[in-house]
Amino acid sequence: MTAAASAPSGAAPEKGLRNASLGTLFLTIFLDLLGFGLVIPFLPGIARRLGAGDFVATLPGAVYSIMQFVFIPIWGRLSDRIGRRPVLLWSIGASAIGMTILGFAPTLVWLLVARIWSGAATANIAVAQAYIADVTPPDKRARGMAIVGIAFGLGFIFGPFIGGELSRFQVEGRVGMLPALVAAGLSTVNLLLALRTLPESLPPERRGQSLRRASPIDLAAFRAAVRVPGIGAAVAINFMLYLWFSGMEQTFRLFTADGFGMSDAGTGRVFGLVGIVSALVQGGLVGRLVPRFGEARLVQGGLGVQAAAFALLGLSPLFGPSGVVALLGASALIALGSGLCSPTLPAFASRRASATTQGMTLGTLQSASALARALGPIVGGAFYATIDPRAPYLIGAVGLAAAALLAVARLR
Repeated sequence: MTAAASAPSGAAPEKGLRNASLGTLFLTIFLDLLGFGLVIPFLPGIARRLGAGDFVATLPGAVYSIMQFVFIPIWGRLSDRIGRRPVLLWSIGASAIGMTILGFAPTLVWLLVARIWSGAATANIAVAQAYIADVTPPDKRARGMAIVGIAFGLGFIFGPFIGGELSRFQVEGRVGMLPALVAAGLSTVNLLLALRTLPESLPPERRGQSLRRASPIDLAAFRAAVRVPGIGAAVAINFMLYLWFSGMEQTFRLFTADGFGMSDAGTGRVFGLVGIVSALVQGGLVGRLVPRFGEARLVQGGLGVQAAAFALLGLSPLFGPSGVVALLGASALIALGSGLCSPTLPAFASRRASATTQGMTLGTLQSASALARALGPIVGGAFYATIDPRAPYLIGAVGLAAAALLAVARLR
């Protein structure tokens, strides 16, 4: 019998076990984002090799984000009813299955099936956050929640780089099989670890009491949130920010191949640069700049930097031999702008909300970004395929400039 099983019903896990549980949660979220990042450098290329055109080549990324958008509230509500542990264990095990299907996918249809499955399986962020709230006292909850952001950041920093490097090695003549199977193996190890170190955090008497909705968008909460001055603009800006960023993210591999003849590994290294710059900005620079300039000005500046960076990215193939330098410079500037905006926009919204509407306000902001991540790859792929390979970035530059003007006008 485990320590968790022998504890009284409803008792908080003892300190050592709680730390092990949070460590397992950190590993779970990290591996989810690592698996997401691993496939970015090679997934559109594999879709092309299986016969996809430019637009269809971006759909594996799009359907993944769509399933995340749909299933995050569903798994969250289910965990309120049956407990966190079974939902998290299902998520980890299903992630291993999804990556295995991806590694062996023989056709474009199977490739899409793999990403649909994985998107639904890894939509566990709300469950992980609820688990942290269950096992941490209120005065330490912020520190517990911070592991989610750290795991996200580390997964995105290392995922594309590792995926690009592993894609250099073919298994049975298949590009991308090795990183997919490595991700499946890591999820399997994580599942075995979770079976031993992840006790149930929600006592039976507290199950089924949540009023959480299973709908991806709570229209009543949205209307209530945007009535607060500045919140409506923040939600709109958040949507535009993630719409254009996710469109860039899912078309970037096609762009580096078509415009520069870059390999999967080379593209992964560029994404690694983006992740490192973004982590340095969010981890050190933002904390020093906020007291001096405030959240609103950092959002405005970050959007302006990203607008200029998107324009430079779109124009980079025109620079001839210096085009790769322009590409790298644009990528670093995109990371800088994103690093300035991503933490400060929620902070701005949080400061405008009252103590009783924090969750509703931040949830509305998260819903807007989730919807944008679902739509962005479709919009970016359509522009890439039907207008011009530079269109997602040049049109995105205009959209981000509009967001910057809105921020200047409405964020005070």
